[in-house]
Amino acid sequence: MPGNFKKSSPEDILVGGQAVIEGVMMRTPYAYAVAVRRVDGSMAVKTEAVRRLADIWKPLTWPVVRGFAVMVQALALGIRTLNYSFNAAMADASPEANAGEPAPARKSAQETGWLPVALSMGAAAIIGVGLFILAPLWLTVWLKGYFAAVHNWFVFNLVDGIIRVVFFLAYILLISSMKDIRRVFQYHGAEHKVVHTWEAREELTVENARKKSTLHPRCGTSFLLFVMVVSIVVFSLFKFQGFWAIFLTRVILIPLISGLSYELIRFSAPRCGKGFFRLVVLPGLTLQRITTKEPGDDQLEVAIRALQEALALDSIKAREARAA
Repeated sequence: MPGNFKKSSPEDILVGGQAVIEGVMMRTPYAYAVAVRRVDGSMAVKTEAVRRLADIWKPLTWPVVRGFAVMVQALALGIRTLNYSFNAAMADASPEANAGEPAPARKSAQETGWLPVALSMGAAAIIGVGLFILAPLWLTVWLKGYFAAVHNWFVFNLVDGIIRVVFFLAYILLISSMKDIRRVFQYHGAEHKVVHTWEAREELTVENARKKSTLHPRCGTSFLLFVMVVSIVVFSLFKFQGFWAIFLTRVILIPLISGLSYELIRFSAPRCGKGFFRLVVLPGLTLQRITTKEPGDDQLEVAIRALQEALALDSIKAREARAA
């Protein structure tokens, strides 16, 4: 098993992650690793190098632009690792179902090509736009017919934004009541605890991770809440008439909003313990009390293994990049 990499600097290696089905994915600048607890108690681990945005196209690293690029890359990676975790966790759940299945077929079930990922991303985008842009806009236009104040453009966008936030909170509360999702939220908490341990430059052990908070200012949950709030301001700056013109403008502005939100959360996260910035991150941290749960030691072990594996590959790829 890889070492704990205490000599590496958390300032040099920004670590993030995602909870998956019965596991955790950890991401470093040059690599990612996903560790999954299988039914028999063993761990399935997958590691891969990650192309940095600068290696794809330099402008993708520019402020604001990088926010949308990071979001798209994270969504694609998230779908791939979710698919892997499902297959890995369920691989031995039904021995009789797999008994007659040839090895090549079982292997291919563990792999996700670009087409399924692209289709999944497309479906997720359509659902997200429909639920968090189209539906709130339709309700706001409907309310406009009953309340004169909504005719004011700023009020219109404020009402639209509030409805969007309510939909988002309702969605989070709804899925949090599901038993399987609660397990995912426990792994989410494990991911945060292990990231906190790394950032504190402590040895990656269950004992050290157990003491850490399940809340983290750079969490994707907080990012989505930032997007909801920032969208109110941005949408207010672009005034259009007609339902479909307004709708299309909101869709087109998604890259700008996500980019601004990324810069805001990136700037405020290291300063979250100070005055104004504490207030900025507080709503996201409060929401994480729903999306993260206290993990068990076995779940912390999975998160630690994922980070150790990601750091091991990251070290190799970073040396190769410096030598190139």
